[in-house]
Amino acid sequence: MVKVKSIYICQNCGYENPKWMGKCPGCHEWNTMVEEIQNKKSAEKDWRTGNSKPIPIDQIDLTQEPRQHTGINELDRVLGGGIVKGSVTLVGGDPGIGKSTLLLQLGGNLAPKYRVLYVSGEESVKQIKIRGERLEVNSENLFVLGETDIDMVIEQVDRLAPDVLIVDSIQTVYTNEISSAPGSVSQVRETTGKLLRMAKHTGIPTFIVGHVTKQGAIAGPKILEHMVDTVLYFEGERYQSYRIIRAVKNRFGSTNEIGVFEMKDIGLKEVPNPSELMLEGRPVGVPGTAVICSMEGTRPMLVELQALVSLSNLGMPRRMASGIDYNRLSMLMAVMEKRLGMQLQGQDAYVNVIGGLKVDEPAADLGIAVAVASSFRNRYVNEDSVIMGEIGLTGEIRAVNSIEKRVKEAQKLGFSKCIIPIDNMKQINHSQIDVIGVRNLAEAIEVVLGG
Repeated sequence: MVKVKSIYICQNCGYENPKWMGKCPGCHEWNTMVEEIQNKKSAEKDWRTGNSKPIPIDQIDLTQEPRQHTGINELDRVLGGGIVKGSVTLVGGDPGIGKSTLLLQLGGNLAPKYRVLYVSGEESVKQIKIRGERLEVNSENLFVLGETDIDMVIEQVDRLAPDVLIVDSIQTVYTNEISSAPGSVSQVRETTGKLLRMAKHTGIPTFIVGHVTKQGAIAGPKILEHMVDTVLYFEGERYQSYRIIRAVKNRFGSTNEIGVFEMKDIGLKEVPNPSELMLEGRPVGVPGTAVICSMEGTRPMLVELQALVSLSNLGMPRRMASGIDYNRLSMLMAVMEKRLGMQLQGQDAYVNVIGGLKVDEPAADLGIAVAVASSFRNRYVNEDSVIMGEIGLTGEIRAVNSIEKRVKEAQKLGFSKCIIPIDNMKQINHSQIDVIGVRNLAEAIEVVLGG
């Protein structure tokens, strides 16, 4: 009789210990150590070819196969141009954000050309059919399977030989080789490993849906994100219609690209021009607003910043930032006090990026400072102006990258003036709008607010 060996594994970080501990030494969380029985079968199915051997790197064939286009341009942009053969993509996001909707639409778009297998461990096939009718997804090449046993899933993959596999979700599937419950660290790690080996051996692109914790991270062991090729996060407020998909890891493309969608009754609709969307309903002639141009990968996006500065009744004035770094806001206000003489130390300051975007590039510095100064001096910024530039601690305005793309985006949306760093002026060959270069913060405030 085989002796059963048990081990305690942290469900938060995957730390293993032969004895139970109240506090995990790995992540220092309490009561996360759960007993799991190590009962792996020795005859585990492997995806080895049987004749693997080392190949000299100069003899490896670099002939690239064409990527599969998803039919969703925003998703293709985030993936780096389309789906790579044999890749494994993890899609995470809050409950109800639209992960299953996006992947079912993906399957419907691919089905006319490719055979797609959609595996669901959360819904029955009838429930998926109901959702498919709402999304207008109906094709004989889209196969639906309600199964949670990963070995049965792989068996069906062998029989059907699909071109694309979608698993929703990795926390619901399990393997009988491990006795712990589905969703545990060991189950998630093992089932993902099986799917990874299958994808690399057969060349079937695989999409995996992953649940997230209340902190917003993918549930399960951190190694899950290291195992897969691409990690996509689906962001947005659950009760708002706009969604943003962002790549935080991509072995086949940039991790700076984002895709923007709008949730409709018939599913997710692409937003080809996010700048126009973000500026909808912008107030005119109101102090404390400014428009900046932020680069998200290769895409320029015009974003509205709003600031509110008011006299504080507290001993320590309040500073709040939504969509920008709080420490960056504090630093910029300190520069404004020192270089412009603005008495902001007794003022509450609130800065918000409209639309739920997060702007973390230095080119937003000048726009933030202008919005704060506009609210403080109660003077509004001309609604036809776009502002961009990085601010140094001495108050100088430093150059930003991709200036031509930013100016063209402003021009395309009907803006008539761009305030940019003086060092970027030599990169502007010709422009149909008024481009003004500024050397320092004081000069920029003079141009925008009139002193």
